[in-house]
Amino acid sequence: MSTDRVVRVFLLDDHEVVRRGVSALLETEPDIEVVGEAGTADQAMARIPALQPDVAILDVRLPDGDGVTVCREMRSRLPHLQCLMFTSFADDDALFDAVMAGAAGYVLKQVHGTDLIGAVRALAEGKSLLDPESTARMLARLRDRATRADPLAALTDQERRILDLIGEGLTNRQIGERMFLAEKTIKNYVSNLLAKLDMSRRTQAAALSAQLKAEAKDHPAG
Repeated sequence: MSTDRVVRVFLLDDHEVVRRGVSALLETEPDIEVVGEAGTADQAMARIPALQPDVAILDVRLPDGDGVTVCREMRSRLPHLQCLMFTSFADDDALFDAVMAGAAGYVLKQVHGTDLIGAVRALAEGKSLLDPESTARMLARLRDRATRADPLAALTDQERRILDLIGEGLTNRQIGERMFLAEKTIKNYVSNLLAKLDMSRRTQAAALSAQLKAEAKDHPAG
């Protein structure tokens, strides 16, 4: 990285020894400057906006909260800020929360010094340190969360329409006539939507359709 641009770094860790060690490591680099530090979430949220760092290295677990909350709050106020989560524990839940909060990287405290320096430089250049495997896990979690929030998320528009008609009590033949499709085609659609909804009986789908219609009536959109 060119030395004509100095990367401003903020450190958040509740252990003073860790802060001193990381600060001493980073300060050996001519293109990195540690502009501030904190031992609690409250201190960090008070100091970061005033110091305007490029990169914040945030401990995940803190005595008065967590680094993920700091990341979320600071990213909403300082969109340019790149957050690197720094933790002793490899934890999928913490990783997921950090990514959702806008973190661009996640490293363990066992990381080699040269790798931490490289991580800071990478984030300062706008790069992400999330490896493909981590990203894949995040996407899977997001899809699962979306499906739980909307039980019909996995269905196609055609399958949703057929579910509505099942809810009206129509047979496959009647649905086929309504949609100008062969009865066999409708049967295949019904089998697919039951599988996606993890249901074994048509009556379960009809009950779900009725429930969703009742909820929509009680809580209209907008």
